[in-house]
Amino acid sequence: MSKEEFPSEKDLPQEDQEKQAKAAEADKAGVKDDKEEVAKPADVELDQLKAEVAALTQKNKDLEDKYLRSQAEIQNAQRRYSKERANLVKYESQRLGKDILSSVDNLERALQVKADDEASRQLKKGIEMTLEGLVRALKDNGIEEIKADGEKFDPTLHQAVQSVPAENDEQKGHVVQVLQKGYVYKDRVLRPAMVVVAQ
Repeated sequence: MSKEEFPSEKDLPQEDQEKQAKAAEADKAGVKDDKEEVAKPADVELDQLKAEVAALTQKNKDLEDKYLRSQAEIQNAQRRYSKERANLVKYESQRLGKDILSSVDNLERALQVKADDEASRQLKKGIEMTLEGLVRALKDNGIEEIKADGEKFDPTLHQAVQSVPAENDEQKGHVVQVLQKGYVYKDRVLRPAMVVVAQ
């Protein structure tokens, strides 16, 4: 082919050269635009991934917090259970002891009745032996009588049902008479002593 069929850029008119230059620039710009378009979606995807990572990190922290709280609750429940179980074992005789106290009171009242004849004295002796056995059984199981007569009044151990004038200053605030015995079971008051207090 001859030059005439394909003229060189020099031979082209000025307008055609300008068009070619613009086309070349457009091609270059088009490549750049494509790169920018490719870059833009990558940035968006990166931002989405960062947001996902942040959300998952927060979710992980929340789950870890819930896990730690659950573990703490389980440990607290186990401690409570152990404490309650220890108390049940420690105070297992409390209810039985409380129920027996009324029988002890009745036996003590029976002993206050005068025995005039031999049969009555024998009966009284049997009651004394029964009472002694009960008191011993109570003591062996940790239930003991509260000392009250002549003691300083203690509202945690004594229940004042009556007060009388004190004969002297030393007697003030002290128990002068026990109307009903009180009992403690280990470190608990089963029944406070019903007393008369001097004021």
